[in-house]
Amino acid sequence: MAHPKRRQSSTRRDKRRTHYKAVVPQLAKDTTTGELHLYHRAHWHEGKLYYRGKVVLEKEVAATEEN
Repeated sequence: MAHPKRRQSSTRRDKRRTHYKAVVPQLAKDTTTGELHLYHRAHWHEGKLYYRGKVVLEKEVAATEEN
């Protein structure tokens, strides 16, 4: 297994860690429903799947079939 030859200084360690940040997700407000959702993602609202303000898919009501 590989082992470090020298101890890494705190400065080098901190420079590496500067790229790890917590980011707040960008939210968009749907024009038709007014619901908040992530950009470039479809979202469900009252049994319908919306994308860019348009209905893409409607949830089918589960019909029980008796044979």
